[in-house]
Amino acid sequence: MTTASTDSFSNLPSGPLASRRSLLASAATLGAATAGLLAAATPALAAAPVGNEGRVPGFTARNANVNGTTIHYRVGGKGPAVVLLHGYAETSHMWNPLMPLLAKTHTVIVPDLRGAGGSAKPEGGYDKKNMAVDIHELVKSLGINSVAIVGHDIGLMVAYAYAAQFPTETSRVVLMDAFLPGIGDWTHVWLLRDLWHFHFHGKTPLALVKGRERTYFEHFWNDFAADAKHSLPEADRRIYAAAYAQEGGMRAGFEYFKNFEKDAADFAALGATKLTMPMLVLSGEKAGGTFLIDQGKLVANDVKGVVVKGSGHWLMEEAPDQVIPELLQFLG
Repeated sequence: MTTASTDSFSNLPSGPLASRRSLLASAATLGAATAGLLAAATPALAAAPVGNEGRVPGFTARNANVNGTTIHYRVGGKGPAVVLLHGYAETSHMWNPLMPLLAKTHTVIVPDLRGAGGSAKPEGGYDKKNMAVDIHELVKSLGINSVAIVGHDIGLMVAYAYAAQFPTETSRVVLMDAFLPGIGDWTHVWLLRDLWHFHFHGKTPLALVKGRERTYFEHFWNDFAADAKHSLPEADRRIYAAAYAQEGGMRAGFEYFKNFEKDAADFAALGATKLTMPMLVLSGEKAGGTFLIDQGKLVANDVKGVVVKGSGHWLMEEAPDQVIPELLQFLG
């Protein structure tokens, strides 16, 4: 593993409201040096047009047919591999500020999860063990045998399922603000009155949100933030609302929650064998607090837990000045 250098942090703007635009500006010098890095190595994978995830210098967008579905992803950089997995109400677009910084020292793979963004939206397969297989087959298709894996929200559940199923192929794992179904006192979170959306799926909910996707997601973006005025930027909200408004997008998103009971049974079994690779847990002070950190210690032996001060659930948007340095340092 490479050692983190102070150069990794030199381009980070200071202050709690560091902008996504400022973070992306540091990517300008990467440009053609990393663009198309893996194109020659993976001729069987058709190049995919960049969708509404936004363009990041040095990254190529592709589609891969894996595990019976199609996963849209971006890849760039050179070095040890890192996979970044987004959560609900977002797509891989959430990682744009981090991608060019990691790409200086890593091969960075950034998929849209099954059912989200540019990826296919099949009828089933949304239990997190299977979604982890999607990502594992994607990684293997690139000829990569070991990755560090980072997940936020639903993505952290997939990241854990990946590490637990493929421990010898996982160098490090990062879990970011949500919870692990089936681990510890998880039903305390699942059954909370204000988290009604975990149980909001089926024909009637789909009919209610059709054409009102933006209204529905405002609940997440505003109510889960420490301050609704300093949550997701307007441009990002438009991108995510449009992404989930695609045919099958909301149905697929609801499937993430519908599968929690299966995930709980799966994770309870997987958790019987503790992970041994290093784990970093980041949790918002105004969101999960120490809950996910405590869960991490139940399923892994080497856990560093960080409560992100002043932040709600949207760690990358609310506290980039705290979160990005933690990620860069941990990933090496």
